[in-house]
Amino acid sequence: QVQLRESGGGSVQAGGSLKLSCDISVVAGGYTMTWFRQAPGKEREGVASIDNDDATTYADFAKGRFSISQDKMKKSLYLHMAQLNAEDSGMYYCAIRFPRLNPSWAFAANEYTFWGQGTPVTVSS
Repeated sequence: QVQLRESGGGSVQAGGSLKLSCDISVVAGGYTMTWFRQAPGKEREGVASIDNDDATTYADFAKGRFSISQDKMKKSLYLHMAQLNAEDSGMYYCAIRFPRLNPSWAFAANEYTFWGQGTPVTVSS
């Protein structure tokens, strides 16, 4: 069983930054790791994705503001978020699936087998 644990969420003023982390118990072979988010009353949406070859995919709203990265030795996934606004508020989840996904499917939540419990982000204006 693969376990994921997010951290780094919190409250921030609009225009501020946050760095989310996700520790993963197993990272090996081909995989895709993705940050998703869900705001109250809204559907879960993909934010940014990275695979075992460090290929990245970003949602349009994340381009230029968010950056996804990984540390394979530490088995950790990160999401650096800048220029945050109120619409970025929500619960942020990390997810991983094996084997690697075609990047076109990176934000298809039902393709992911393992999920973390989420970390909350609140952006106040």
